[in-house]
Amino acid sequence: MNVLIVFAHPEPKSLNGSINKFIVEYLETSGHQVKVSDLYAMNWKASIDSNDNVAAYQNKVFQPTHDSLEAFKNHTQSEDIVAEQEKIIWADIVIFQFPLWWFSMPAILKGWVDRVYAAGFAYAVGEHSENHWGNRYGEGTLAGKRAMLVVTMGGWESHFSARGVNGPIDDILFPIQHGILFYPGFDVLPPYLIHKTNSIDEERFSQIQAELATRLDQLASQPPIAFRKQNAGQYDIPALTLKAEIAPGKTGFSAHLEDE
Repeated sequence: MNVLIVFAHPEPKSLNGSINKFIVEYLETSGHQVKVSDLYAMNWKASIDSNDNVAAYQNKVFQPTHDSLEAFKNHTQSEDIVAEQEKIIWADIVIFQFPLWWFSMPAILKGWVDRVYAAGFAYAVGEHSENHWGNRYGEGTLAGKRAMLVVTMGGWESHFSARGVNGPIDDILFPIQHGILFYPGFDVLPPYLIHKTNSIDEERFSQIQAELATRLDQLASQPPIAFRKQNAGQYDIPALTLKAEIAPGKTGFSAHLEDE
């Protein structure tokens, strides 16, 4: 398989750096083709602005969605955006590796999403009608590809449990897994999570390597998270709310998971 790793940590000698090195070496040894977008090493520009469209602006008012779509359609996106989009198209699976900072991804990775997920590429695709509201949430440009998060965090596993003070980790990652990955069409694999990063010793790191090796061996076969597809008949369109007979009485993030 072709695997793209989007990596967001500023220190190569960190735990994340060591994990990234292991993932790359293991995948390559297993016969996969690997590309890495090391965002800090690339000095990735995180802010979306008018410079993302290389066409002359002539004092136009910058409108992010409109200008992103125009640049995509007219082939006037900046070179760094095009390069990342080409990597995504090349990839069969994309692994996003990052530390959980303030209950989300690092700003540089969010900036990668903001700029690379251009209108016409990752959103604003497909028809909008009374029966179909765009190609998204299970459809879209990236349908047929897989994605997985590898996330480190300082807190204990119990801190992110169903009754943990930080809230359930599935809820914390929902905006990323459902909103950033599933939205443009990725099949989203369950995340690999590493807790208590400040107390990782050699024994624990060896365990992490063994667990990750198993997950990497299953990239093509592991069942994805069963998010409900928007246009599969379970949502009222154009209201985009679950139909009354679907998961009756259930609300919140879990309502958008298929019933077991």
